[in-house]
Amino acid sequence: MLFLGLLLAALGGGVIATVLTVRGVRAVLRKDERVRAAALLAGAGAVALYAWGLLHLGYAVLQAEDGGAGSAPVEPCREAGPQVASLVVGYDVSFLPLHFECRLSGGGYYVTSSVPGYVTPAAVALGLITATCGVLASTTARSVRRPVA
Repeated sequence: MLFLGLLLAALGGGVIATVLTVRGVRAVLRKDERVRAAALLAGAGAVALYAWGLLHLGYAVLQAEDGGAGSAPVEPCREAGPQVASLVVGYDVSFLPLHFECRLSGGGYYVTSSVPGYVTPAAVALGLITATCGVLASTTARSVRRPVA
C-alpha cells in the first residue's frame, strides 16, 4: 500500500511540475515578469526532483515488499553486505530527507543508497530559490501599482 501512495505522489508531483513549468515559460515570454518566472521554474524543478526521489523510494519499497524465495533480508538492505544485512529486521522510509532506512536487530538503522544523494539537497536549494524569488516578485508587484482605468 505504501508503494501505491508513493507512486501516486510521484505522479502528482510530475503533474504539478508540468503545470509550474508551463506557467513559468508563459511568464518568461512576458518581459515584465522575470522574477515570477524564475520562482515558477525553480518551483517546478524542486517539485520534479522531489517526485524523482519519491519514484526511487517507491521502487525500494516495491523491492522490500516483494515476498518469495530470497526475500530476507529485503533487497535494498543487502547493499551493506551479508553480515550487516543478516541483522536487518525491518525498514522505514523518511520523507524529509528522502531515504530508505534498514532497521537492525540491535536497535539501530542505516540508510541505503536507494534514493540518490543529490535529490534532497537540490530540492531544498530550489525550494529556497523559489521562496526568495516569490517574495521578491510579490514585493515588486505591490510596489508597482497599475493605474485603474
